Amino acid sequence: MAKGKQLYTQQGYQELLDELQYLKIEKREKIKNDIAVARSFGDLSENAEYDEARNEQAKNEARIKELEALVENAVVLDESTIDTHVISLGSTVKVLNLNVNAEITYDLVGSNEASPMDGKISDQSPIGAALIGKRENDEIEVEVPNGIIRMKVLAVSRTQA
Repeated sequence: MAKGKQLYTQQGYQELLDELQYLKIEKREKIKNDIAVARSFGDLSENAEYDEARNEQAKNEARIKELEALVENAVVLDESTIDTHVISLGSTVKVLNLNVNAEITYDLVGSNEASPMDGKISDQSPIGAALIGKRENDEIEVEVPNGIIRMKVLAVSRTQA
């Protein structure tokens, strides 16, 4: 992959596009209206509402630029090419944590899509990287900040959108 390119699942890429469209259309319009209302209050030099609306506009434009760069550098994973028997980006993996005898399910996603609290882990995280290329019944050991976790892969499937 070329330098600066970032891998995304189709769902993650669509979420980027949806946020970008929302910020460009709906949020810009709301901010424009907020600025117009604040201007109607008079003297702009001492107008807190106007300053706040302009700050919000600057934050929105910065996020739009950030999202445009992410979209421009995005490489979308062709999920139809995923071998459901081998763990890769776009896989859902059920593992057994052998240290605590607990089953956990992870969705492997690109680093910009990761949300560990939602079970979405990056392919570049310690656990995600260790799982890549493994198959059902494989066992792995992963070094994490709290020590070493031993896991057994119970099932591999394609992530459902």
